[in-house]
Amino acid sequence: MQPGNTRREFLLLGGAAVAGAAGTTFAASDTQPPANVPPANVPPADAPVVREAPAEFGGFSRWKPTFGGPPTADHYLGKLVPGLRGLGLAPVPVEIPDLPKLPFKMVGGVKEFELRCTPVKREFLPGYPMDVWGFNDSMPGPLVEANQGDRVRFIVHNELPEPTSMHWHGLELPVSEDGVPGLTQNPIMPGKSYVYEFDLHQAGTFFYHSHMAMQEAFGMVGGFVIHPKVAFDPPVDRDFFLIFQNFHIAPNQTISDSMAMDWNWHTINGRSGPFTTPLVVRHGERVRVRLMNFSPMQHHPIHLHGHTFWITGHEGARIPPSAWVPRNNTLVGVAQATDFEFVAFNPGDWIFHCHMVHHMMNHMVQQVGPRIRDDSDVSDYQNQLATRPRVRADFTTDSGFRTPGYPQNMQHMHMGEEMMMKIMHRREVQGMRKMWHMGVHGLMTVLRVLPPELYDLVMNSDEMVMPGTVFDRIVKGDYAKDYQQ
Repeated sequence: MQPGNTRREFLLLGGAAVAGAAGTTFAASDTQPPANVPPANVPPADAPVVREAPAEFGGFSRWKPTFGGPPTADHYLGKLVPGLRGLGLAPVPVEIPDLPKLPFKMVGGVKEFELRCTPVKREFLPGYPMDVWGFNDSMPGPLVEANQGDRVRFIVHNELPEPTSMHWHGLELPVSEDGVPGLTQNPIMPGKSYVYEFDLHQAGTFFYHSHMAMQEAFGMVGGFVIHPKVAFDPPVDRDFFLIFQNFHIAPNQTISDSMAMDWNWHTINGRSGPFTTPLVVRHGERVRVRLMNFSPMQHHPIHLHGHTFWITGHEGARIPPSAWVPRNNTLVGVAQATDFEFVAFNPGDWIFHCHMVHHMMNHMVQQVGPRIRDDSDVSDYQNQLATRPRVRADFTTDSGFRTPGYPQNMQHMHMGEEMMMKIMHRREVQGMRKMWHMGVHGLMTVLRVLPPELYDLVMNSDEMVMPGTVFDRIVKGDYAKDYQQ
């Protein structure tokens, strides 16, 4: 090590140095092996001892898979590589595929939002409308975006047939605003409203939800992002919010059984794969994904193909960079949020999904009643109708059962023309392989990393892009590379 050089500089330069310089050598042993028997595990006498990564593994490129080592380097696996838009800029707005954002108005220096607690009819897949609960006719509810230092006011209207309340998950606020019915406030009765108001001193990924347990199981949640006064380093080019949920909806129902202990419908931002909208980014961008798990009781091992991501934050706060962890699969627990950050260096269509087997499927449930399928024999069921007890009907006097959708016809899985039209005719899926939807089910979405010219073709043009054309061009390297400087 030269005088004045730091250990960090030595480690960064070491890999390149060993490629052109001889190092320490092993001395010849005093004890010689028997004649004609090569010594075991003994390198040649003039072989250098390589203590650092070879030079070809010492750099990082935002345009192709590279190592960026050693692990102490700022650019190791892209750890602190900034976005393409540069340094010192304001945070980018958060994108939440398939969901709206909650508007606000300024009233006396306060950001004022209105939330309505409402029954919602949500298509998990095209042609499969489910009756759930949410906010402002959306499930999950609309995304709240605010800034560190804001004072916010939420006027909450209860349009449900039962009492509710609103909790601001992870926020440090006055106890009177915490939203726990009985403990900190009276429940908000049907047809009534309640006002919450507090200051925001934190920054990061949070969420809001009803604090009635069964209402949580019906889907009553929404994302809440507080941008920092000074953007986190390294700055990102794209910022996405994904909400993972599970529901138990029997084959002959459209309403979730909130008392069930297992789940068969799996959604990301209220949709199941392949109806989930891909995250489309430009090649070389730094990307953040805020992933929140609002399943009733199932954790999700989240896996991204083709990239290594860094865990940079949780629902509590931003993590100091010294504690960031590189992963390509990480467990996100119930009511937790995790921030993933990575450089999109690898062009292509990459699946981003939960790795639990049954979470990668839709409508996984044992059949109830006769199977209404063309190839099903229901004679055994029909032959026993006389011995089956009559169903009680007096429970329908409960006001909760006036929610639309109870009960409806048998729900069955069939990719008809309507479903395929809604899945395949979105800009975000243009140019993907013709049968891409066959591999995307349940808690699955797709990260599309597109070179600039292909990004503009897909996202910024009206041109119809034939299936497979974008994917094939990426595989063949048929795109301009002069931007990779």
